[in-house]
Amino acid sequence: MTTDRAIDTVVYDFGNVLVHWDPRPAFAHLAPAVVDRFFTEVDFTAFNHHQDAGRSLEDGRAALADVDPRWAGMLDAYLDGYPRTLTGLVEGSAELVGELKGRGLRLYGLTNWWAQTFHHAEALVPAVGLMDGVVVSGRESLAKPDPAIFRLLADRFAVDPRRAVFVDDSAPNVEAAAAVGFRAVHFTTTADFRRALRDLGVPVEHETR
Repeated sequence: MTTDRAIDTVVYDFGNVLVHWDPRPAFAHLAPAVVDRFFTEVDFTAFNHHQDAGRSLEDGRAALADVDPRWAGMLDAYLDGYPRTLTGLVEGSAELVGELKGRGLRLYGLTNWWAQTFHHAEALVPAVGLMDGVVVSGRESLAKPDPAIFRLLADRFAVDPRRAVFVDDSAPNVEAAAAVGFRAVHFTTTADFRRALRDLGVPVEHETR
């Protein structure tokens, strides 16, 4: 299948698309049962989203203490152990980003990430350095799937969503991007993303290298 508008841009989510992320290794020094209780009691998924959306560390620490004072120190433990949460590059991701760059496509990042921890991605994920620009949710006080953050990226970097592919491992984020006009792809593996790109008329190789 080809589209009526040639794709000239690919917009990447980062976590679990370029690099695997798992928050639990940050707490490797604690008993698993303690970590499980912490994640459940504070609803870590919701807590993380608030931090992704730009909540300050001070307010985040206060939110943990409001649930239970014993959890307030867990934020510092998470920050100290953060490099361990990036558990490895997604297979084939770096090669595909390099190929797209070599083919002259514009590459951007649109990632839900804490402002205070994004420097770890910049240091540990080489593909991040190949992006022509990156929107980090924590720096903008906006987070996916809010449509406003997709529009912010499009405006800031003069991206025409109709000529751009957005890829993310989160189905709600993919749906939000599609609603804004992007050609949105739900990421499962790099090989499947390659196939999706070819279906959209982007001439990438059939196999990861």
